Amino acid sequence: MPKLKTQRGLAKRVKVTARGKIKRAKAFHSHLLSSKTPKMKRRLSKADTIHPSDKKRLKSLIPYL
Repeated sequence: MPKLKTQRGLAKRVKVTARGKIKRAKAFHSHLLSSKTPKMKRRLSKADTIHPSDKKRLKSLIPYL
């Protein structure tokens, strides 16, 4: 069986936790921040996990992480 290639674009954007969940950064926190409230900016800065329905599809793209 040949080795599987990791999808490098996704591998640079996510991390896998010790329990196998996939952590991701939230969107809308890179620019146009003056119009966002401090509460929203604080919430967007924290990491989030992907939805369980997306897990199977994304795990196949990063088989060795």
